[in-house]
Amino acid sequence: MSRLYRSGVVIGKFCPPHRGHSFLIDAALRQAERVTVIVCARDGQSIAGERRAAWLRELHPHVTVMVIEDVYPPDDSALWARKTLEWLGFVPDAVFTSEEYGPRYAAELGAVHVAVDPGRKTIPCSASAIRADPLSNWDFLEPCVRAHYAFRVAVVGAESTGTTTLAQDLAENYVTAWVPEYGREYSEQFKFREGATWRTEDFVDIAREQCRREDELAQACQGVLVCDTDALATAIWHERYMGFPSPEVNEIARSRSCHLYLVTDVSIPFVQDGFRDGEHLRGWMQERLIEELERLNRPFAIVSGPPQERLAASVKLIDELLTSRIAAPRVSDDGFA
Repeated sequence: MSRLYRSGVVIGKFCPPHRGHSFLIDAALRQAERVTVIVCARDGQSIAGERRAAWLRELHPHVTVMVIEDVYPPDDSALWARKTLEWLGFVPDAVFTSEEYGPRYAAELGAVHVAVDPGRKTIPCSASAIRADPLSNWDFLEPCVRAHYAFRVAVVGAESTGTTTLAQDLAENYVTAWVPEYGREYSEQFKFREGATWRTEDFVDIAREQCRREDELAQACQGVLVCDTDALATAIWHERYMGFPSPEVNEIARSRSCHLYLVTDVSIPFVQDGFRDGEHLRGWMQERLIEELERLNRPFAIVSGPPQERLAASVKLIDELLTSRIAAPRVSDDGFA
């Protein structure tokens, strides 16, 4: 299929990329044989430029994405045009924008300006609105970006303290996805292996797979992702079964964090289901979880009482944090486009 232009440029902060940006880039791809997307990155922006570029490459594999250091005045179109020619190494035939600066910038480049949905009527969203309140603008985010903004809640606790019940109840309350405990699935298979003994490698596998599943479901959640345990709890399970900490599992745990940890209290009765064996260690495990959460400065709360009380207390905490997240002062993301 022949196109109107040999080359086209799309430039902006893409902080974050959203469906309006995709609409713009797709319009450029329909009209230009080769499209270059320039991501403007500067210190103080809320998402690193390379991460934004990686998302754009995932979403639009047929464009060339480059990241430039944005240290220039936002209203100097002539300067931006000169720098663009340096970055590209050629004069583009067309510039695709939905911004007011577009015609001036294109003219300085010696390119045609193509306005795409300038009133943002087709895709009524903006990156600044998304940064201010990502959950209210969830439908404008692609899955990879949703995973970044998902509010992650980990329910952690000793055996038979109701972590799974609370995780399921929270997921139902927020009409969202929840991540089952992979360690439980692994243990059930492990128990039937003849002569099997726990090894550090088992816990490394569990931690990595738990993280992988969490990241996968973060793309499909509805703003809040509920996790029935996480890698931090896996590190404590390693201590319990192996008798010593694992630097590798601990590193996986340290490299990640949830916005809130809910520690299920050991005050409820222990129920044996054929796989559990640690009633006498429940107190120790709760203490170790709390010690690690405090040491790593992770936000947590202990939830007690029957299931409905735990759910109500947890929802109250989550809602308060979600509200404060929206009201918190925002780091400036000013820059060209």
